[in-house]
Amino acid sequence: MRQGDVGLLLFSQGAIWHRKDGMKMMKLKKAYLGLIAGAAMSISGFAHADGKMVSYPFDGSFEDATFGVESAIVDKGLVIDYVSHTGDMLNRTGKDTGSDKKLFDNADIFLFCSAVLSRKVMEADPDNIVYCPYKIYVTNRDGKVSIGHEAYPDGVMKEVEALLADISKTAAK
Repeated sequence: MRQGDVGLLLFSQGAIWHRKDGMKMMKLKKAYLGLIAGAAMSISGFAHADGKMVSYPFDGSFEDATFGVESAIVDKGLVIDYVSHTGDMLNRTGKDTGSDKKLFDNADIFLFCSAVLSRKVMEADPDNIVYCPYKIYVTNRDGKVSIGHEAYPDGVMKEVEALLADISKTAAK
């Protein structure tokens, strides 16, 4: 990658991949990782449209909130592809990264997709693939449990946001 290259960065299976329009994906060398990690924080629009999150407070335990999210997703006829135990990972790797700061008591991210909605948004714009799978998170920070999701850009992706909001609100009840 050269200075000034702008493209899509994907983090997958412990690697970073780069795609510039019209070019195929290439796996970046480890030497780029530090540079990209620092630059990624400052790139406007990195990852998703505006980086804003929508959060709903949950009056109950973390376990009850995760059960609520799982149930709400399944009740929509959707399949959970993966549950990322992000809080456990951050707590486990803190010392390895030189930090003793505890970010979450618990934090999980549920990843899933809707074939019907995904086809619709990707037919509108194939680059909407970057948003799939969809994610809903549950966090517990200092005894406050929340359920939330990312805000999406205007247009067809607002339909996905509406689905995530419906699932999150249902789980937060």
